[in-house]
Amino acid sequence: MTPRALVEQLADTIDGHRWEDLPALLHPDFSCRLVHTGETFDRDGWVRLNAEYPGFERFELLDVVADGSRAASRAHVTGTTAGERQHFEVAGFVSVRDGLVAELTEVWADVDQTAPEGTRPQ
Repeated sequence: MTPRALVEQLADTIDGHRWEDLPALLHPDFSCRLVHTGETFDRDGWVRLNAEYPGFERFELLDVVADGSRAASRAHVTGTTAGERQHFEVAGFVSVRDGLVAELTEVWADVDQTAPEGTRPQ
C-alpha cells in the first residue's frame, strides 16, 4: 500500500472506530510519539490508547502529502468531555516499511485556545 493510501485507510479506520482493524495497518515494530505529551507507544499500546480514549467521536482527514516511504497529514478531531464538545487539529508524520505504518509522530493542538493579547496582526 502506498503511504498516501495507508494514511487514508488509517484515518478511515480510526474515524469508523474499527479498532480491531487497526493493528493490520501497523508494522510489528510500530512506534508512535506524541510530541505534546512526550509519550511513546508500541503497536498494542497505541491501538489501546485510541480504542479507550474517553469521549472520542470523529477523526476527519483534511490533507495528505506523500513522497517515497513517508507521508504527512492534517486532521480535525472531535470529542466530548463532561458534555462539552472539543475540537483538535492533529498533524501526523508517517514512515512506511513493508507496506505498513512503522513510525508515527503526532502533534496535537487544542483549537479552542486564544492567542495572548498583542500577538495577532493588526
